[in-house]
Amino acid sequence: MVFLVNLARIVFAPLLSVFIDEFAIGEATAGLIVTLAWVGSASLRLPTGWLLTKVPRHHVVLASGLILAVSSAFAATATTVPHLMAGAFLMGIASGVYFVSANPLLSELYPKRVGRAMGIHGTASQIAAVIAAPFVALTLYVDWRLSLWAIAVAAAGVTLYTWVAAKQTTLPTAGKNDRNLLAAARSQWRIIVTALAIIGAVSFVWQGVFNFYELYMQSKGLSRGMSATMLTIIFAAGVPAFYFGGDLADRLPHVPYMLGIVVSFVVSLLILTIVEHLAVLIIMTAVVGFIIHMLFPAVDTYLLDTLPDDARGSAYAVFSSIAMLTQALGSSVVGYFIEAGYTYDAVFGGAALLLGVIVLGLVVVERSGRLPGER
Repeated sequence: MVFLVNLARIVFAPLLSVFIDEFAIGEATAGLIVTLAWVGSASLRLPTGWLLTKVPRHHVVLASGLILAVSSAFAATATTVPHLMAGAFLMGIASGVYFVSANPLLSELYPKRVGRAMGIHGTASQIAAVIAAPFVALTLYVDWRLSLWAIAVAAAGVTLYTWVAAKQTTLPTAGKNDRNLLAAARSQWRIIVTALAIIGAVSFVWQGVFNFYELYMQSKGLSRGMSATMLTIIFAAGVPAFYFGGDLADRLPHVPYMLGIVVSFVVSLLILTIVEHLAVLIIMTAVVGFIIHMLFPAVDTYLLDTLPDDARGSAYAVFSSIAMLTQALGSSVVGYFIEAGYTYDAVFGGAALLLGVIVLGLVVVERSGRLPGER
């Protein structure tokens, strides 16, 4: 299920150049299509958090599968840009509903190894990101719509299987007292704000980087095919990053670990904007991909391992909705600056420097002991 919901978000990135050609649109409009998928992912996360105070988590997971099946079929029939935008938005909604309900459920299924559970879950999600570009390239031999139809059919089948599996599983009851969304957010606001401060700006930049990565590599002189390969490499590096990063999140102090990852991402992104040689570009693409994907299981582990049972689902939903809405804007902003005439190196280099200033401030605050850390 997580493979499919993440594929639904990522699939639009390798389709950007197709949309630009087929619908005769510019980079800013193409970026907006991607942005809408991620805005959709953010839009219902908070209402989903409220819903989780009323119904079991696995019921909401099943609902997300149904939404994905229907919305993917709707997007596959698009003949206009507004129709395609609406489909992307609805597919994003499915992923948002899923992650808000599934991540707390997994943390409660495996309370002693939250990081490992997040890592394995994230690995499955990341495999979808890895195969997105070659998957789209394969479907283009027939039609780009085939990629969306395939997601729709697979989502229907996996949702049915998940319903059967849930009926045969003894599900946890740790979140039974999590019944007040606003109270949970108020009581755990320091943890929520800390997580948002660490991941907010980073994920905003990352959205712009990976959604335009093929075009970025083309601007450095690579062929269209090699540029698609580079997008695959940056996501492939995330597969071991999720697996080992989640395990490390169980073993290391949460906040210093996350800040270290952000500092490493800033440095690697700056280096990427400077290098031009193909071999070095391949190495730095893998490095950037590995580092950034270590951050996501680290942040989820920090939240789900630190938040108490009576606030976990609600507080996580509040964090998730704000974080997703923030990062969803990254693609549109990058598209705007590129269309305005700035180079990719200038945009990404400037973003890395801004991130460096932010993380330096966070390190100072962390060293003063003002950030909530271990449970």
